[in-house]
Amino acid sequence: MRIISAAALSLLLAVPAGAGTLAGVTLPDKAEVKGQSLVLNGMGLRKKFVIKVYVAGLYLAQKEKSAQKILAADAPHRMVMHFLYGVSKDQMCDAWNEGLEANTPNPSAEVKKAFTTLCGWMEPIDEGKTLVMTYLPGEGTQVEVNGKVKGTIPGAAAADAILATWLGPKPGPGEDFKKALLGQ
Repeated sequence: MRIISAAALSLLLAVPAGAGTLAGVTLPDKAEVKGQSLVLNGMGLRKKFVIKVYVAGLYLAQKEKSAQKILAADAPHRMVMHFLYGVSKDQMCDAWNEGLEANTPNPSAEVKKAFTTLCGWMEPIDEGKTLVMTYLPGEGTQVEVNGKVKGTIPGAAAADAILATWLGPKPGPGEDFKKALLGQ
């Protein structure tokens, strides 16, 4: 029979049942968005060189392992990024622009405008702060930076381009990150 130490037991009790934990960040297994329940599909760790930048969790209406199916569906989704390392507004904008260029060939004027708006809403994100992006069909993608709602970017095409920065053919954070979000 094994004896569980008090420290180990407190760690077990500190993580809600069904929650996901990665690099010390715990995300709930579900998210409620305007009466719709989304489930945590997967979590990934974004690293740049040896620096752990953020832990992200992708929430979907139901679990899905295919990036193509996720990107093809006009369905609610949420991406939560919990930062482990502070980043500047310029670093965020550079990442958005690189992600768009690498994963959305020939973006429409609407999508380019959406990324310009997104970049305009960015601000420095300190360690421990979050960036949350929630897409609802017919409404658009609500962007929340450091706990403040910045606005909503209209259109499924913009939502797809944003999501493609992580799930597209050349995800900025890398193929392992993409696989982790897909629960693989």
